[in-house]
Amino acid sequence: MSQKLMVKKKTTKDISFFFNPKAIAIIGASPTPGKLSSVILESLKRIGFPGDIYPVNPKYASINGLKCYRAIHEIKNDIDIAIIALPALPALETIKEIAHKVKGAIIVSAGFKETGENGKKLEWEIREIVKKSGIRIMGPNCMGIYDTVSKVDTFFVPKERVGRPMRGGISIISQSGSFAATIMDELASEGIGVSRVISYGNGADVDESDCLEFLKDDEATNAVALFIESVNDGRKFVEAASRCTRKKPVVAVKVGRRDAGVSAAKSHTGAMTGRYEIYRAAFKKAGVTEIDGYEGLKDACRIFNIYSSAKGKKVLIITDGGGIGVRIADACESSGLDVVGISKSARNRLSSKLPSFCAVGNPIDLTGSVTDEDYITALEEGLKDGFDIAIMAILWGPPHITEGLVDKLKEAAQRHNTPIIVCSPGGEFTKRMSRIFAGKGIPVFSSPESAVRAAVILTCIKTV
Repeated sequence: MSQKLMVKKKTTKDISFFFNPKAIAIIGASPTPGKLSSVILESLKRIGFPGDIYPVNPKYASINGLKCYRAIHEIKNDIDIAIIALPALPALETIKEIAHKVKGAIIVSAGFKETGENGKKLEWEIREIVKKSGIRIMGPNCMGIYDTVSKVDTFFVPKERVGRPMRGGISIISQSGSFAATIMDELASEGIGVSRVISYGNGADVDESDCLEFLKDDEATNAVALFIESVNDGRKFVEAASRCTRKKPVVAVKVGRRDAGVSAAKSHTGAMTGRYEIYRAAFKKAGVTEIDGYEGLKDACRIFNIYSSAKGKKVLIITDGGGIGVRIADACESSGLDVVGISKSARNRLSSKLPSFCAVGNPIDLTGSVTDEDYITALEEGLKDGFDIAIMAILWGPPHITEGLVDKLKEAAQRHNTPIIVCSPGGEFTKRMSRIFAGKGIPVFSSPESAVRAAVILTCIKTV
């Protein structure tokens, strides 16, 4: 193999330009509100993409104040990414035309292998173009990229319908565009940030393994969450995931576990899913922590924006309501966490500093007469006993706890190298306080079960 060919092969593995593009062309651009390309153009402008945007459509001279080109070859400057919003067959023809003009393309169009034999043939042709030209293709049948770092947003759903999260430390990889949009919307509404969200659709070229290879070295990504319907190359996935988990936590939800789900996945992205047991073995071998379901993945996104792991399974529970403390303790024990008793010396310290009506076991029950200072005292003294995680149940009914507890707890958290998780179920006032907690970098969960799930996730991460 010649040196020139070796260099080209190395270059074609790279997908980093998707996440730091200087110029983007939108092929099939339209000024018509509601059309996919129109929403994408508006999304790029709204997020503040700092590079050049080139609409391409022979029908228009300009779109939304930008010069519109008849064809991509009229653009003299270099282009990193072309976003293709055309029906399947024209999209394929466009890829043939631009393969040597751009580094990569995002095909948001559907109509490929998920539709049957004719669509499979079109997708096979895309793969052949990739092999011959070196262009990288994301999609087809995908949302593409939402990137808070490089300010790229190719999601073709309006912000008014699907919220965009602020910047955070977790990146999400999803075959499913609808899942990616849904979790983005929910995270945005709860004030939880993301680094990058990648919807790769059918994975004709770029797949979950390529994304993991990029994210393992991405300084903006502290943890990775995977939503997987299928993996086409098991060995490639295990190798890429193993390299990634050596540097940061990776969690995954596998859908399409049973016959009905397998059938649905096949009709959705054309995925050929294998036996679920094989995926479980692959996750274990690669050091990927498997999460059970959508709610579990949301919990992982919340917790990994703040913490990367816990040293062990010893949990300290602090509450102002006995019932919720018992629920948390039950959930911990059912999940394999250790709710151990507090030492005699710690009980003595707590008894001397807390009101006499407080119960100083584990859970520590501060009762409905609790104050902000009682919570901090219980936390500070309790953690001296060598606990690995603290779960603090805060019910906002007691009259003597105030909004000032948020800052006091934030200051206490900064003094300890121990994950502190808040469990705070309730209505509008509680939700408002939870958003304040989240804004201060303290993870909040609305049920004992979700708080405990997050704690379990932290204890499963052994490789960071």
